[in-house]
Amino acid sequence: MYAIIETGGKQVKVTEGQEVFIEKLDAAEGDAVTFDRVIFVGGDETKVGAPYVEGATVSGKVEKQGRGKKLIVYKYKAKKNYRRKQGHRQPYTKVTIEKINA
Repeated sequence: MYAIIETGGKQVKVTEGQEVFIEKLDAAEGDAVTFDRVIFVGGDETKVGAPYVEGATVSGKVEKQGRGKKLIVYKYKAKKNYRRKQGHRQPYTKVTIEKINA
């Protein structure tokens, strides 16, 4: 059984026992989280939401909070002596999916 959930403005396909990296959530390590924006549930019986599946939830546990690898943002304009270098590290939350309730 798998589900497609919406979190952090993105859609993520999840299965039970899977570890996913999603946009940062306001939760401490070890906390339980519940995703109620379930778009699709697949498996023996398929359920498609309009826009969300009624009564379906996905529960998980926060494993860790972290930041991704550094990305370099470099702005440059030819012949104008304009150069700007900036680094960015996107924060994320690592969640282990425990149960899909559909």
